Amino acid sequence: MKLNNYVDISTVDKEAKKDYIDRHSPFIYCADETTKNEKFKVTVKVGKEYSHPDDFDHYISYVQLWDGETLLAQANYEPGTLGNMSNQLEVDFYVVPTKSKMKLSAAAYCTKHGLWTNETKVVKVV
Repeated sequence: MKLNNYVDISTVDKEAKKDYIDRHSPFIYCADETTKNEKFKVTVKVGKEYSHPDDFDHYISYVQLWDGETLLAQANYEPGTLGNMSNQLEVDFYVVPTKSKMKLSAAAYCTKHGLWTNETKVVKVV
């Protein structure tokens, strides 16, 4: 399976390529610092500026949250979850950090265009 990585779309020339890259890429939203052994909210949104289709044969089937090489959580989706309309899939994960820092990354799987990841977000745990 090919692994696709996000590219800063401001560096991409053609609008169609920006759309393709952005709408498949998972973006992590969370605080830069959290407290050890307390529940911590991490939001993953697929697409920042562009929406992804939600068709029978073309949709985001899962979103994963990783801490380094450890899978923390996964949310699975079926076609029609977003009302069969193009939209930005968003999921909140709640994790309890136990180390001094987390290296969070996300992955999103498109049934037509494969697995997509984005940059790692480091979270300080105090």
